Amino acid sequence: MFLTITTTGTPEHPATDLGFLLHKHPDKAQAFSTSFGTAHVFYPEAEAGGCTAALLLEVDAVALVRRGKGKGRGGAPDAALAQYVNDRPYAASSLLAVALGNVFSSAMRGVCRARPERAAQPLPLRVEVPAVPARGGPGLVRRLFEPLGWAVTAEAVPLDTRFPEWGDSRYVRLVLESGTRTLSDVLRHLYVLLPVLDDAKHYWVSPDEVDKLLRAGEGWLPGHPEQKLITSRYLSRRWSLTREAMERLELLRLAETDDSEVEEIDNAVAAETEQEDRPTPLAVLRREAILAALADHAAARVLDLGCGEGHLVRELLKEPRFTRITGVDVSVRALTIAARRLGLERMGERQAARVNLLQGSLAYTDKRLKGYDAAVLSEVIEHLDLPRLPALEYAVFGAARPATVVVTTPNVEYNVRWETLPAGHVRHRDHRFEWTREEFRTWAAKIAERHGYDVGFRPVGPDDPEVGPPTQMAVFTTRTTTDVTEKEAKAA
Repeated sequence: MFLTITTTGTPEHPATDLGFLLHKHPDKAQAFSTSFGTAHVFYPEAEAGGCTAALLLEVDAVALVRRGKGKGRGGAPDAALAQYVNDRPYAASSLLAVALGNVFSSAMRGVCRARPERAAQPLPLRVEVPAVPARGGPGLVRRLFEPLGWAVTAEAVPLDTRFPEWGDSRYVRLVLESGTRTLSDVLRHLYVLLPVLDDAKHYWVSPDEVDKLLRAGEGWLPGHPEQKLITSRYLSRRWSLTREAMERLELLRLAETDDSEVEEIDNAVAAETEQEDRPTPLAVLRREAILAALADHAAARVLDLGCGEGHLVRELLKEPRFTRITGVDVSVRALTIAARRLGLERMGERQAARVNLLQGSLAYTDKRLKGYDAAVLSEVIEHLDLPRLPALEYAVFGAARPATVVVTTPNVEYNVRWETLPAGHVRHRDHRFEWTREEFRTWAAKIAERHGYDVGFRPVGPDDPEVGPPTQMAVFTTRTTTDVTEKEAKAA
């Protein structure tokens, strides 16, 4: 992973002042240890007329994987080989952004005791990164950097120069040039936009990432035309953090417009909106509906199938009536995050005895899933390819066979009410399908008939008279032996 920063100079202001600004001597090659490898800083060129500083990041794939285990980190895929063989050592990403922030922290803040006047002085600068993963291609690269005053060269890297018919890869060779720019601005632009182009982070995105984004984006992010995309990608598309960042950026914009302090604007907004009722998020309404359905059927031992990061498991733990709670997910990374969210390591012995997290696939029967009062499939079935649904059906309703099964899934008819959702698009890029109310009811009725369940339906969220609720729920309950016998007799 490689990056160079080049500047030119004059006899009065030599280019070698770059060494003072970066706090790294041009005559030395320095190495800095990081949790994921070693960062090297050296100067291929150091003359009065021109000076180039290079940052070479050697990524230790083994260290990166080890750091990720047990902490919910390490953005590599779950597959064992892919954790070690990937593009992290070669392509500029959040790893390089973190190295920039660590190695050049003073320069990023614009601090230089030896040359304070030079730190605030714009310089002619050229940045070159040989390989940048760009989810959006060269066009997105230009949309991100050109509004900041950069002359951008973004050349797509071919998959193989020997076989041009294979087309281009998702990587670009990036060159940024500016007439004059402070070094602090350059480093802050790269710190934010390199992870945005990659659209992935190698570490867990916590709430303090909002503060990091606003600090690095000060002076340029509030007015950037791609502000929403930058904010969403930088915060790994975490909706709650993105909303918080966007609100704070809007306050900054209003403060600049009114030539006032942010605190004054913030207090005014709070006073005006305190009385307003904020709509309850759909995810919260969904969990409330599931808890109500479980309570209606007196379930004490509950399976959360496809538990993800453990949001529902956490709500179940708050209710003493649920004596045994098991979360199951195919993703080890999701289960690691769930364990951290739940605080399993700090949990008391009695509370810890109530909860268990298991790695497993719902496409296969699993004897560990037997013996439960209820199972929940919340926003799970739409993530499976349709040909795989019968396998899930048998694993849950045929083999595990809990007394109650709660299933929720999006109602595609309601999608027309989402103003930000383009026509014909599903709500999540991983959704394989989204059903109408009729399609969902037909599927549920067939399952109930095949496996001896009764099924009822409940709306989740506002029930629109034309298109129905945003989420549809089916509650399956096993028939009594008498009911099954009478039905078989009638059929005979």
